[in-house]
Amino acid sequence: MPEKPIPPRPDRSTVRVLLRLWPYVRPVRARLFTAAAVAIVASCLSLVIPLVLKWLVDGPVADRDPGGVWLGALYLLLLGITEAVLFGYRRWLVARPLSSVEARMRADLFGRLQRLPIAFHDRWASGQLLSRGTTDLMLVRMFLAFPLTFLLVNGVTILAGYVLLLAQDWALGLLLLAPVLPLVLVSNRFERRYGAVARAAQDQVGDLTTVVEESVLGIRIVKGFGRHRSQARAFRELAGRLRGTELVKARLLAMIWAVITVVPELAIGAALVLGTVRVADGDLSAGTLVAFLSTALALRWPVESIGFLLAMSQEAATATERYFEVMDAPEEPETAGTDAAGGTPDGVRFENVTFRYPDAPDGTPPVLDGVDLHIRPGETLALVGGTGSGKTTLTALVPRLHEATAGRILLDGEDIALMERQKLRALVSMAFEEPTLFSASVGENVLMGAEGAGEPELRRALGVAQADGFVDRLPDGTGTQVGEQGLSLSGGQRQRLALARAVVGRPRFLVLDDPLSALDVHTEARVEAALREVLRETTALVVAHRPSTVMLADRVALLSRGRITAVGTHQELLRTSTEYAWLMSGEGTENR
Repeated sequence: MPEKPIPPRPDRSTVRVLLRLWPYVRPVRARLFTAAAVAIVASCLSLVIPLVLKWLVDGPVADRDPGGVWLGALYLLLLGITEAVLFGYRRWLVARPLSSVEARMRADLFGRLQRLPIAFHDRWASGQLLSRGTTDLMLVRMFLAFPLTFLLVNGVTILAGYVLLLAQDWALGLLLLAPVLPLVLVSNRFERRYGAVARAAQDQVGDLTTVVEESVLGIRIVKGFGRHRSQARAFRELAGRLRGTELVKARLLAMIWAVITVVPELAIGAALVLGTVRVADGDLSAGTLVAFLSTALALRWPVESIGFLLAMSQEAATATERYFEVMDAPEEPETAGTDAAGGTPDGVRFENVTFRYPDAPDGTPPVLDGVDLHIRPGETLALVGGTGSGKTTLTALVPRLHEATAGRILLDGEDIALMERQKLRALVSMAFEEPTLFSASVGENVLMGAEGAGEPELRRALGVAQADGFVDRLPDGTGTQVGEQGLSLSGGQRQRLALARAVVGRPRFLVLDDPLSALDVHTEARVEAALREVLRETTALVVAHRPSTVMLADRVALLSRGRITAVGTHQELLRTSTEYAWLMSGEGTENR
């Protein structure tokens, strides 16, 4: 089952979460600090304008001095131009470094996903992972580019502005300080509620991405069974749920915006009335009142922006939290490593191997229970069993796609749990029952099975898999792009390319999970004939369902309910095992 989104913790600290971005920000901190300093200077320049206005009103305007008025206007123009240039310079400073931060985070996330165990990918929906690598990282970049800087810039501007207000007239200044406490309380409540809703929305984006991805990848099933309406209905339901959550976000943002806008406006209105009365009484100069109100109006944007800056910060904190949920997931356990499979040839040994899925409910019987099996050097062993007997799971343990819960597996006497994974997977090659191809050329897909292999190895592998004929008929031969998941090819063609990928590197150990199931009888016979030559050079474990595949093996092991119940040649097991005889019969094959 896909991993369910992790609910936000009510005691989560937004600052603590966002501080986890510091290792990514540290390399570009100089430019970010410079950008913040430039923005602070630019913002504070707006507070100089009221002082120029006070000088204009109390000086040239009161004295009817046109030259002074023009000089004051020139000052104001220069201040405006300087402020605009500084803000433009700030944006230029942050654009490139923040793009590199996003790129590093995305590269680290992708690398982490490659190192996480198969069990992790079994639990997590691909759409949830995709949304973390796209939407969430975009939100983080936007936060670093704007809210992070302007929470600091606006805070400094508001502090400097209130100092000027108190310096101009302490009574009116105290009047404008009255809204501070209610605004802090409202912002704190908004932050908690908005954080929970933002998390829900971003998780729902992941669910919606999963539905879209599955519908596109499964378009043949959707169309073939006429299920487009049900898929559209599922999409509409998720989209409607996301829309509802986004509307809740919009309502919360509208409420905080209204409060942050109205409360200071009421204070400014009260200051205007009181200031006008004092000017009329001669207690305050007109220039001082103009400067005071101009300063208060200059602070409107820094104050009113608090709402959406907090909203963007909450979304960034949620995105950061979701990002590190993946980055904090434990990787495949590594070991110090040994000289992999460097001992005396002994083939493959399973010694009392037990396997249980990590998230299996308590009391669930293990998938594999005390498996003991020996594949001799150079031998091919067929693994036969009914559906759900654990065949595929057993093969996945050899390259450590899953970790055995108990017991051990030896390759030529070396415990695979002590081998470095890179060395282990260079020794063991696999072909899965469900062939997976990538959006690349035929040649690139096959050569993925052996680092450093070239054209001779590619042609040999295609020949073994009897794939050279159809590949040569493709428009660009081995350079033909196969498209996403290779769906431009037939099932049998994909399976043959997957088999070619498994044998291209002449592996010492070969694991094949029913590699010929999608082939027609004639192609299967030709592949088996060529495959026999490959199997003579390797130690192989082959999952088989059909007698023709079993005939490739020297011996056969019967796996039943997670245990090896019989080992022998094909003819021996036909005589001694009723279950094996049934599985190899026409009825057993049809019901595998």
